[in-house]
Amino acid sequence: MQSNMAKKNEIIVKDVTIRTMNVNGVDYICISDIARQKNMIDPNGVIGNWMRNRNTIEYLGLWETLHNPNFNPLEFEVFRKEAGLNAFTLSPTRWIEATNAIGLVAKSGRYGGA
Repeated sequence: MQSNMAKKNEIIVKDVTIRTMNVNGVDYICISDIARQKNMIDPNGVIGNWMRNRNTIEYLGLWETLHNPNFNPLEFEVFRKEAGLNAFTLSPTRWIEATNAIGLVAKSGRYGGA
């Protein structure tokens, strides 16, 4: 029986420690750690801006289509059409809940996994 326990590690990228996590054989990186390098005070703002970008949404949608048989393509299309508009906002939690995404993990009010 496989354990759901997460194995946590770290990688160093350009002298910056980025936390990683392995859950059931799937590796995740902490995008909050990456965003913190751009804006130490408001990394969630960096992630929020990233999630608004049409290219990000299209990438996430393609990844989920290839790797997630339970992905909800109808909700993805709604986000894809709105992405990039001034009024569009999207959090990782909303993305995960609406599309059944598995490529992002939102944890304890933080974005991006580990």
